[in-house]
Amino acid sequence: MFDFFGAILTPFKWLVSWIMVLFHDAFTFLGLPSASGWTWTLSIIGLVLVIRAALIPVFVKQIKAQRGMQALQPDMKKLQAKYKGKTDQLSRQAMAQEQMALYKEHGTNPFSACLPMLIQMPFFFSLFQVLSGVAHANATNQGIGALTHDQVQQFDKAEIFGAPLSAAFLPQVQGGDVTASVIILSVLMICAMTASQFITQKQIMSKNMSEDAMASPFMRQQKMMLYVLPLVFGIGGINFPIGVLIYWTTTNLWTMGQQFFVIRRMPTPGSPAYREYQQRRAAKGLPLLSAGRKSEPVAEVVVEPKGQRQQPQRKNRKKK
Repeated sequence: MFDFFGAILTPFKWLVSWIMVLFHDAFTFLGLPSASGWTWTLSIIGLVLVIRAALIPVFVKQIKAQRGMQALQPDMKKLQAKYKGKTDQLSRQAMAQEQMALYKEHGTNPFSACLPMLIQMPFFFSLFQVLSGVAHANATNQGIGALTHDQVQQFDKAEIFGAPLSAAFLPQVQGGDVTASVIILSVLMICAMTASQFITQKQIMSKNMSEDAMASPFMRQQKMMLYVLPLVFGIGGINFPIGVLIYWTTTNLWTMGQQFFVIRRMPTPGSPAYREYQQRRAAKGLPLLSAGRKSEPVAEVVVEPKGQRQQPQRKNRKKK
């Protein structure tokens, strides 16, 4: 039977494994042991850095789209009040059309916040398949993507803190081959993964959202996702190989740092972070910014040059 999902992921598996091989060869060239688990761990971290750096333009678009979603909340409230209590088909259709017009006007859409995650998912699943298939490829003398059979053997035996990178919590327990180092490291990595994801979303909601956005129905969805996503990844993490947990934890830490930079340097107008940003500018003697464009000051003070006095205008006299 044709594996449609596997066929889609095949080019991603080659790309993921090729980037890992490049970093592995680079670290080996610098003197790290080729078969060391730390060399392969650094290769996975290098993979994260490459993918996230390539996603920076997408992240910038995401920020603009999120700002647009917050800016349209007052108009969205008016629209909801306009169609309140109207449940007929024509009213629902008209409301949907006006909502789409608002999204288009503000250059945003409700799915903009999910875009970076959606783009990352093929790489995540590809890495999952690569690391999960290491034992089988080693037993059948095969390679995986750009990984040669020798490199597959190295990775299959690679360990950090006594735990193989290709091992996972749940398969260990189900197989009866329980290793304390795998269980402990998996639990610690799962906790770090879910905590970093929760903190990232929490700091956005508590610091970088305006009052209108906080009172919107969109915010209720965000609050639900705040707890649901870490829970989903926490439960799913028991089936992730340790190498995948390293990948996802590193990704979350990148996101957390990236969000911290955005909240501090480019806060959303009307948010608590924006008020703090204005206070820092005022303390430094810099002009305050308007809520429109970041580079536009609220008011300009025109200072006349010293030492020059404006001469009084001579009045025209009537000729006798």
